[in-house]
Amino acid sequence: MARIPRIERAGAWHHVTARGNERRAIYRDDRDRRHFCDLLGQVVELFQWRLHVYVLMDNHFHLLVETPEPNLGRGMQWLNTSYSVWFNRRHQRAGHLLQGRFKSIVVDPSGWGLELSRYIHLNPVRVGRHGLSKSDRQADRAGGGAKPTAQAVKGRLAELRGYRWSSYRAYIGLASPPLWLERERILQLGGGRGQEAAVRYRQHVEEAVRQGLAVNPWQALRDRTLLGGVDFARQLARGIGLGKGETAKAGRLARPTVAQIISVVEAVKGEKWESFRDRHGDWGRDVVFHLGRKDWALKLRELGAAAGGVDDVAVSMAARRIAKRATNDPALSAALKQSRDKLQLLNV
Repeated sequence: MARIPRIERAGAWHHVTARGNERRAIYRDDRDRRHFCDLLGQVVELFQWRLHVYVLMDNHFHLLVETPEPNLGRGMQWLNTSYSVWFNRRHQRAGHLLQGRFKSIVVDPSGWGLELSRYIHLNPVRVGRHGLSKSDRQADRAGGGAKPTAQAVKGRLAELRGYRWSSYRAYIGLASPPLWLERERILQLGGGRGQEAAVRYRQHVEEAVRQGLAVNPWQALRDRTLLGGVDFARQLARGIGLGKGETAKAGRLARPTVAQIISVVEAVKGEKWESFRDRHGDWGRDVVFHLGRKDWALKLRELGAAAGGVDDVAVSMAARRIAKRATNDPALSAALKQSRDKLQLLNV
């Protein structure tokens, strides 16, 4: 069978999965799982992804990723290689850890984001010991499956709510979300605001547990490459212009330079860059980092160089820190918004 061409575009959502070679385990214990989650945080920072949903199973993982830049392939290569090298060294093994290249599907977030997030989160209970093996689910969809007993439902819910290696607990308020997890868009798709959104999402996911998981999003898959309706497929084709057997990439928006971002922040602060760049406790430098990295996906290296040689990790941490600080500081939040608005005008 011919390889399915990669579809990469700025702003696309992707369902991504990779499986262990010969279906063997890729996580042997919780230390392996913790390290993989640490790498997820790093790949989100390095490639400016928005990671909406994840789950780690024994021999595979699922991600629902949004890529502001068309860099899914590069990011997955970094993630899979980094983990494989670490795993092999730790467990004193050699050879391929993962089976071939990762698989990815482009997803229409409006039409399928909510349903696909539910499908991913339900992985821990979609197993034989809960009466939800592949054959069980096929029988259920054909109308031949038995209604789950109260005891079976109780066991499934306990497994789902207690499973630590997915984003579900963070979605429903049973665990603190990691800084690299984006929950808001999926929760918005489920309706409600704040705590109400989390409650609605929980009801939506757990309703499927009680009913037997009959829904299968892959039945709506088009050409083995995208999950969405006809309009979404046409929009994707127009926006990309696919070439046979090639990775498709959309054009990028015109981005400001580091110098332009600095100039905007200077105007908002009423000071020159040289005056506040190295001033302890001043927010100006970190706002430049945040706007450059989070809004415009500039390279950590060039942002750090403009600040006198700050290393990549420090730039990334500062960009994250200032965003968190702005949520509790109205004046800083206003300055950040003013700077962002001025930068947006550069693209008008």
